Amino acid sequence: MDGVLNINKPAGPTSHDVVVRIRRLLGEKRVGHAGTLDPLATGVLVVCVGKATRIVEYLVTEQKEYLAEMVLGRTTTTQDAAGEETSTADTSHITREMVEAVLPRFTGRILQTPPMVSAVKHEGRRLYELARKDIEVEREPREITIYQLEITSFGPNPSCSQLPTLTIGLRVVCSSGTYIRTLCADIGAALGVGGYIQSLVRTRVGRFGLEHAVNLEALERAAAEGRVGELMISMDEALSHLPAVTVDRLQAGLVARGGAIPASVAVPEGTLVRVRSSRGDLIAVGRAHPRAGGSVISPEKVFVEAESRQAAPEAAV
Repeated sequence: MDGVLNINKPAGPTSHDVVVRIRRLLGEKRVGHAGTLDPLATGVLVVCVGKATRIVEYLVTEQKEYLAEMVLGRTTTTQDAAGEETSTADTSHITREMVEAVLPRFTGRILQTPPMVSAVKHEGRRLYELARKDIEVEREPREITIYQLEITSFGPNPSCSQLPTLTIGLRVVCSSGTYIRTLCADIGAALGVGGYIQSLVRTRVGRFGLEHAVNLEALERAAAEGRVGELMISMDEALSHLPAVTVDRLQAGLVARGGAIPASVAVPEGTLVRVRSSRGDLIAVGRAHPRAGGSVISPEKVFVEAESRQAAPEAAV
């Protein structure tokens, strides 16, 4: 059972909780996810199973899209609704035009400081572990990219009966490593009233969209009926954002033994490439390198079984 599942994560469990549940459900130890979702968040969680755990690094860096609800006029210790309130402000003067005016500051390449409730490590410990003990440490800002940032809704927050607050819907398309809770807090700070994230849905990770995601209950039913394979996305399809090179049996055997092959497609130096058999099976992920007379593809990860590498070239495909 080697492949990728597009899971619609519910609110509540951590991404690791989902992975543990799938391990038990499928009876497979090799299960991992390609990009953490906070417990409050729902939506696309890309889960790799079996051999596909070896392609996590090629999926985790994919572009991501979110729908977020931001509350203006409140700040909390965790930058979300679950944290302890730390400040309040009147937002009656804030208009949609004022919010739209500050969004360009948070578009493009920007620096963002990871929140204390993140999984970033500090001296070998996760920041969220320190936060649980009320320990706060200095964090280095990191460069991220916000490709698109737009308002989807704007209105009063009916849940607040004291100073008026606003609830603003945001659509965010961003690079890996972006913290949407911090983005909301920073936008609130730029407006002088503070803010936090109220809800978050991840609608896309690379080619994996929410419209095709499967909830855990549907996965459980499929497992009980022996239909998990119908929900599994092949490793080759999961990496379809990478250019592909199709090789013959002789070249497949060479790649399986770690050898380089001539690049049959024009790709820039350093580009990651899928190496596929004539049947469409993923043999390896390689990288393009310049050589005299043209480029070659050197395998980085080979996915054929160890015994196949010692067999005849036909066995590699």
